[in-house]
Amino acid sequence: MAYTCFFGRMLLRCSLKNIRNMSISNPVEQSIRKKLTEHLGVSHLEVINESYMHNVPKGSETHFKVVVVSDKFDNTPLLKRHRMVNEILKEELQSGVHALSIEAKTTSQWKESDKIIDPSPKCRGGFGK
Repeated sequence: MAYTCFFGRMLLRCSLKNIRNMSISNPVEQSIRKKLTEHLGVSHLEVINESYMHNVPKGSETHFKVVVVSDKFDNTPLLKRHRMVNEILKEELQSGVHALSIEAKTTSQWKESDKIIDPSPKCRGGFGK
């Protein structure tokens, strides 16, 4: 099975084997990708590192957007889907991920959608601005 996924800011077609063997130059991103894939049996996954949009050092892994599509979300309210993702990524959220934007859809919702992911708003400067 092939997945559409992001590696850095490049869109790739990946197999699970490729996902597991990707470079660990982005360890937090890879951890997020691996955990969501393993726990949710995703049919589509995008992990977008948005840290570059914020006042953090170059190469940081602190701000992410995930688009996760899974049959495990069937008959599950949106809030509970978000809680599932947050629970799966609890370790990352406790150890440096500052922001996590989640789009959690069922397979049928994804198929019916335009598959366009809205960009996150630009950083407004953070504290003290």
